[in-house]
Amino acid sequence: MSHLVILPILVPLFGSMMILFAKILNHKAQQFLSLLTVIVLNVVNIIALLKVLDSNTLVYQMGNWEAPFGITFVLDGLSVTMLLVTSLLSIGSLWYAIKSKVDGEGISFHVLFQLLIFGINGAFLTGDIFNLFVFFEVLLLSSYALALHGNGKKRVRFGLHYMIINLVGSVLFLFGIGAMYGVLGTLNIADMAVRVSELTPQNQGVVAASGLLLLLVFGLKAAMFPLYFWLPGTYSNTSAPVAAMFAIMTKVGIYSIIRVHGTIFGPLAGDLSYYYVPWVLGLGLITLILATIGIMSAKTLKEQVAYFVLASAATLQISIGINSTIAMSGAIYYLIQSTFIAGGFFLLADTIGTLRGEFKDKIVRSPKFKSIVFVGGLFFAYAIAISSMPPLAGFLGKTMILYGGLESPYMGVVFSVMIISSLLMIIALAKTGSLIFYDTQDSQESINITLPDKIYSPIIYLFSISFVLVLFANSVTNFTLKSSQEIFSTKEYISKVMQEKRDD
Repeated sequence: MSHLVILPILVPLFGSMMILFAKILNHKAQQFLSLLTVIVLNVVNIIALLKVLDSNTLVYQMGNWEAPFGITFVLDGLSVTMLLVTSLLSIGSLWYAIKSKVDGEGISFHVLFQLLIFGINGAFLTGDIFNLFVFFEVLLLSSYALALHGNGKKRVRFGLHYMIINLVGSVLFLFGIGAMYGVLGTLNIADMAVRVSELTPQNQGVVAASGLLLLLVFGLKAAMFPLYFWLPGTYSNTSAPVAAMFAIMTKVGIYSIIRVHGTIFGPLAGDLSYYYVPWVLGLGLITLILATIGIMSAKTLKEQVAYFVLASAATLQISIGINSTIAMSGAIYYLIQSTFIAGGFFLLADTIGTLRGEFKDKIVRSPKFKSIVFVGGLFFAYAIAISSMPPLAGFLGKTMILYGGLESPYMGVVFSVMIISSLLMIIALAKTGSLIFYDTQDSQESINITLPDKIYSPIIYLFSISFVLVLFANSVTNFTLKSSQEIFSTKEYISKVMQEKRDD
């Protein structure tokens, strides 16, 4: 069990290697190994969750090097939540890719898919800011190829936009790390927090500027205003299973802000304590407003779902800006819900586009199509979930965030923007559903395209997780509250990382 912390990294890494060698066999062998890898990964993450529930924070020092000299990995409530969300989402995404035969459009899909998970999991586990950069690059390199997977002029154009903007972000990331290291002399996040608490006044300006530069980089990953423009086009034009998997990508940026800034510039940082919070809150509110406008003006269902991903990222940014334990607890709960629902909605939008033939997923009137009642029911269920209406988990998460917002001096602005945006999202979805499923062109011949029933299984699977979150809401929110308290208890995090050694 001493190596449990790094297993979520090793499993997809070795899985990708096995799939690479399986190319000499056949495509079925690659599919089997890829599915086996994500199943094993889920088992590992469930065991990790149980271990965290029993032992709280677990620290793994590579090669038994003591922090801050070695490579540190940290498994706590927040990181294990992100790991489990990623692995559960990967099942639905991979399941749909195989059933829809999207994975057959490129010979390296499964290898890249596992490397993407490897990079994401590494980012969630690392306790070192330079290794966070390394894992960012791994997940970005694989995501570049996956975003371009298949054919399509728009896919290539927006995929290149996504690649270029993230390459610029990577350069800025290195500048931020270099400036931090030049002043603090360390890259271990816990050790950096200690050094920031001991900073002399003349060095605070450099560290604060470096922190804002890193916030810019993480804001790019989290699609924060004004760096969000790459997301709608990229997500709406890539293949459905890749878009579903990308639903976790903005959360990597959100997690990085919480972990890096929340630890380094937490309650122990003196004059720099939480200095970044007003920036995150203000930009998050602007992002939510623009995401709502995008939802209302979207021309296709995939584009609308992409803007919903942007809206969920903005909601999480606002939660960070509120900077309270309750709001953070609600944010974690909302993050879980929104990731699965956005992923499933991308898959549903793809099936609707296929069933409607030449009309695709355009938000326009069309003739009736096969399975319109069943698919319409799925759309209605997903619309309730993604717009955070009761009784599903999104409503509970937003309620917790707003309750935490009562402590904020910007309560009025936060409440107004979040409530009005939610209302406008519901109106936009009602219009979309009416045009696609209700106001059909009955005078024209029905579209007779059919899909196998099994194609709906991953869509139903991802939606069912929202029900699980509601059924076990008390237990889940107790865990998210505990994880939130750990986030604000930076002294305990620092103590664990700087003192604990790996048991042989």
